[in-house]
Amino acid sequence: MSFKIYTKTGDKGETSLIGGVRVSKAHVRIEAYGTVDELNSYLGIIADLTHLPSRIDLIREIQDRLFTIGSDLASDPEKSKMKIPDLHESDIERLEQEIDLMNEVLPPLKSFILPGGNILASHCHVARCICRRAERYVVIIGENGPLNEKVLSYLNRLSDFLFVLSRMIVHENKDVEILWRPRI
Repeated sequence: MSFKIYTKTGDKGETSLIGGVRVSKAHVRIEAYGTVDELNSYLGIIADLTHLPSRIDLIREIQDRLFTIGSDLASDPEKSKMKIPDLHESDIERLEQEIDLMNEVLPPLKSFILPGGNILASHCHVARCICRRAERYVVIIGENGPLNEKVLSYLNRLSDFLFVLSRMIVHENKDVEILWRPRI
């Protein structure tokens, strides 16, 4: 079976949520899952630049969870009867465990750091910013209707993970974190 890429149903600036409800392509749900898709694509770059098989596997797992989040955000919670994948509390806990493992190795953070240190760490910072934007859209969804709270928690933890991962990558490569030195 093959899917047709174009349907022409969005030519007037609308699209359908899972459940059939038509909304503007500028609707906050579309912004949210579009941003999650952007994040997922960016994580693909990070995975492609990473050489540690265990880290690649973890990033691929995160990408899978982002597809789950995208399905959740693309659904009309009041109209959709379709069964969609669900996040589990263990998905959030996995990110927390990974953060804790990296923090055991990293020097304590005593200052704000500027994004950078090396190209892969910089990509992690960009992904972290995209993740925070997705999180902001999800907050708006929750302020205006039903929300799967695990989606918000996962995105929040993922942005923390990406920050710590950027630090870990700088540390592993024996590069130097760029400390913010505020002018006073």
